[in-house]
Amino acid sequence: MKTISVTTELPVRYTADVVVLGGGASGIAAAIAAARNGADTLLIEQRGYMGGMGTAALVPAFCPYTDGEKPVIRGIGLELLEKMKQAAGEAYMSQYKDLLDWVPIDVETLKLVYDREVASSGARILFHTVADHVLMDGDRIGGLVVTNKSGRSIVQARLYIDASGDADLAALAGVPFLVGGEQGELQPGTMCYLVSGADRAKFKQFLQETGQGGQLDKSVIEAQENGDLPEGRKRVSGISWVSDTVAGFNFGHVFGIDGTNAEDLTRAAIEGRQLIQTQLRFLRKYIGGFENAHLVHTGDQIGIRETRRIAGDYTLVVEDFLTMRSFEDDIARNSYFIDIHLANADSKMVIKHLPKGESHGVPYRCMLPQGVSNLIVAGRSVSSDRPVQGSLRVMPNCFAMGQAAGTAAAMLSSADGQPGFRDVSVPLLQRKLIEQGAYLGVRPGQAEAAVAVLAGGIQFDDETHPDPEEEEKLLGT
Repeated sequence: MKTISVTTELPVRYTADVVVLGGGASGIAAAIAAARNGADTLLIEQRGYMGGMGTAALVPAFCPYTDGEKPVIRGIGLELLEKMKQAAGEAYMSQYKDLLDWVPIDVETLKLVYDREVASSGARILFHTVADHVLMDGDRIGGLVVTNKSGRSIVQARLYIDASGDADLAALAGVPFLVGGEQGELQPGTMCYLVSGADRAKFKQFLQETGQGGQLDKSVIEAQENGDLPEGRKRVSGISWVSDTVAGFNFGHVFGIDGTNAEDLTRAAIEGRQLIQTQLRFLRKYIGGFENAHLVHTGDQIGIRETRRIAGDYTLVVEDFLTMRSFEDDIARNSYFIDIHLANADSKMVIKHLPKGESHGVPYRCMLPQGVSNLIVAGRSVSSDRPVQGSLRVMPNCFAMGQAAGTAAAMLSSADGQPGFRDVSVPLLQRKLIEQGAYLGVRPGQAEAAVAVLAGGIQFDDETHPDPEEEEKLLGT
C-alpha cells in the first residue's frame, strides 16, 4: 500500500485522570464507576449517543442477568436496567417490572437513561470522536490522538480503559491479540430492526394455533423450503415486544464480516438492509399479527458478536467455564451460556449451558493486556478462548467488567508516581465492588467470601451470614 508521511503538531485539548474509550455497556459502567469513586473521568464515543450494540445495532433485548435462580449481574448494570424500566412508562413497567432476563430494550429511553446517569456521575462525555493513534512512553500510554469535527487533538490521562468492544485502543498500543477461530472464522453479524403496526395478541393466538414457540421454527423452515427465506439458521434468534404494537427483531445472519474492517462493515450494512426486506415479506406472509408490520428503524450498523481477543495476564478457557471455576481475583460472575453463532450457512450452532443456579468467576487478570501497564480492557475483547468469548460477550457481563475496570482506575488515580493496573489491591477492589452492589458469588471457602465479611453486612448467596464464628473461619481461609 502506498504511504505518505504526515508530521504535525497537535493541541492537548483534554486531560483527565481516567479516559474511557467506547460508550457501550462496558464503557458506560466504567465511566460511572470511575467518576463515582472520585476520578476525573472522560468518556469518548464515536457516535452521538451511548449504548453500543444495544442502541447502535438495535439488539432487541438484554441477555439474562440471572443464573436462573438469582441475579449474578448486579451493581451498576442492574441499576441501569431498572432505571430504563422506570423511564419507559407505565405500560412497559407493568409488563416487565419483575423480569431480569431477556428484557426488551426501549432504545430511545435507554439513550436518555445513559446520558443522564453518566453525566450525573460526574464523568465528562465527548461524542462524535474516534481515537486513531496512541502515543507510547515505554510500557505506558502517554496520550491518544483523537479526531472529530473540531479537528485532531491530544487527550491525556493517567489511566486508560479500552471499552471499544474491538480492543481498538489495545491494538493501537501494540497489545497482541487473537481473532476468531483457527482459520480466522468469525461469528456472523446481524442487522437488527424495529417494526410497528404489529398485533401482539394476534401473534400469541397464532403461536397457539400453530403449536410453535416464539422462535417460529416451523414457519422459518416452511419459508426456507418455499424459497421465501435463505438457508441458514432454522429459527428467529429473538423477538422482543417493546409495546403491543412495536417489536424488535434479531433475525438472520450476514456472513464473513470482520467488525474491524471498514469495507466489511459497509458491505454488511447494505446486505443487512436487503435481508431485512426479505424478512419483512416473510413476516407479513407467514406470521399472524405481522400482516401490517411497518419497518421503522434499522441498526446504524450491523450487530457484531466477535472481533479481537487480547492476550492478557490470564486467559479464561472453556474448562474454567465448564468446571464453574472461581478465582482469587474474581471481579464478576458469568452464567450466560456459550453461544457461538454459525460461521456460514452450513455450520452448526455451538451452545453449552451451565446448570441452573451456577456461574463461573471472571478474574481481574483477564482484563490486563500484556505489555501495557496503564491500560485495562473491559467487555467482549478480554483475554479468553473463543468458546468463553461466546459467553462473556453479552451486555450484562460487559456492565460487570466495566464497573470493575472503572473502580480499579479510580483507586489508582490518586496514587503517586505512575500507577499501573497491576498495582491495584485486588482484595480492596473486590471489597469496593461488593460495597457498590456487585455480586462475586460469595461462598464459604472462597477468597471473595473473606472480602465480603470484611465489607460488613454483605449477602452470602442472598442470605446474610449470621454467625461470627463462621466469619472468623472464612477470614482464616
